[in-house]
Amino acid sequence: MSTENLPQSPEQPPRKPRVAVVFGGRSSEHGISVVTAGAVLKAVDRTKYDVLPIGITRDGRWALTADEPERMAITDRRTPEVEDVAEPGEGGVVLPLDPGNREVVVSEPGSVPKALGEVDVVFPVLHGPYGEDGTLQGLLELSGVPYVGSGVLASAVGQDKEYMKRVFTSFGLKVGPYVVIRPREWEQDESAARKKIVDFAGEHGWPLFVKPARAGSSIGITKVDDIAGLGDAIAEAQRHDPKILVEAALRGREIECGVLEFADGPRASVPSEIPPPDAHAYYDFEAKYIDSTPGIVPAPLTPEETAEVQRLAVDAFEAASCEGLVRADFFLTEDGEFVINEINTMPGMTPISMYPQMWQATGISYPELVDKLIQAALRRSTGLR
Repeated sequence: MSTENLPQSPEQPPRKPRVAVVFGGRSSEHGISVVTAGAVLKAVDRTKYDVLPIGITRDGRWALTADEPERMAITDRRTPEVEDVAEPGEGGVVLPLDPGNREVVVSEPGSVPKALGEVDVVFPVLHGPYGEDGTLQGLLELSGVPYVGSGVLASAVGQDKEYMKRVFTSFGLKVGPYVVIRPREWEQDESAARKKIVDFAGEHGWPLFVKPARAGSSIGITKVDDIAGLGDAIAEAQRHDPKILVEAALRGREIECGVLEFADGPRASVPSEIPPPDAHAYYDFEAKYIDSTPGIVPAPLTPEETAEVQRLAVDAFEAASCEGLVRADFFLTEDGEFVINEINTMPGMTPISMYPQMWQATGISYPELVDKLIQAALRRSTGLR
């Protein structure tokens, strides 16, 4: 579906496509999603699109919000909440589940539901479970509303670090050593699950990184230097996800690369490098978003290394059947090999995030990037494709 194919009335001038920017959500990345939404709302070309901002609160309520991007910023080291910008009242926004009807409705208790008009495309800037993991994408497929980013399968694969690595391995991409502890293993025999991790450390050495298997923004991750810190690290990861992933530390440089879908297929940006942060043990949530540890764009790589990581980033995009956009994260090991760590199917797009910075260095400004993502979504249909 392209912009010019939108339904028009002969008596009225052509209407602009309407973009619903959906943000917030129930995951631990709620605040960063709000910051990303503020940046996207500020960047959308209002001469080309109408915009409807919709926030999802931490308890899952869909709320109509103010179109005020300046209120969606990190202030005094605090990330914003959907409640900070939600319109007064207890009403909820409802998407249609009829593919033939794209009318969005807001319903207030004791009042007649109010129609907000049709939505032509959804820009879902949610991060983590209940948004980036295929759940929202499934709802939009049922509703028949096109949306920015990957579909149900790719979103689910991109969220679950275990299955992401399994897919990459099956396509010949190199991943680092890891072990998974599922909830049932922990519940049935906690001591055996701990031994599994300790044996893994015995094989690959300390430190280890203990992570929630299905979270992002480096939330819930602990670098564990010895067995004494393992218990607290497991507990922290399980606060965010009952399934945990334990990875061996890889010695090397952290390299990221953006992938963007064009009309003729996906292309890679110039890569960036994440230098070790001075005040943090690794590139954690605070280093990324609170202290704004700067990345190096473009990464100081040889032309051959740049071409290789760009190729691998597109290969990862294709391996997981991604659409729209991806940020692919790699380690460049001491022996010169690129090892893929993970992909993000809806990477952070805050003003300091690496994905838009890499594309700006490639020649595409933030507003142009947002426009290309919306146009890519409008070209696609929902359903099997």
